Amino acid sequence: METIPSKQYLKIKARYPDFLNAVEILGKTIKQEGPIDNKTAQLVQLAAAASVRSEGAVHSHTKRAINAGAQDEEIYHTLILLTSTIGFPNVMAALSWAEDVIENS
Repeated sequence: METIPSKQYLKIKARYPDFLNAVEILGKTIKQEGPIDNKTAQLVQLAAAASVRSEGAVHSHTKRAINAGAQDEEIYHTLILLTSTIGFPNVMAALSWAEDVIENS
């Protein structure tokens, strides 16, 4: 599954290419700074996206986690682990956003 940036992301990248380039380099650099593999990193970022209720980021990190080798159950487990932290309604929302991607992969 290819991760295609959102229209908004592409629009901002066209308007502020240096800014988005810096953000992309930051993301790559951070991932290389420690021992966490890419799949785990994507699952951590998925959890963070769900925690701040960012539908777009949940979509993006679900796609990226799948591309990094995560199985559907690992994605679901990542999200349900958040129940006691962010609450059941927020987890249900995140699960529905992740399923948007999983069902189309």
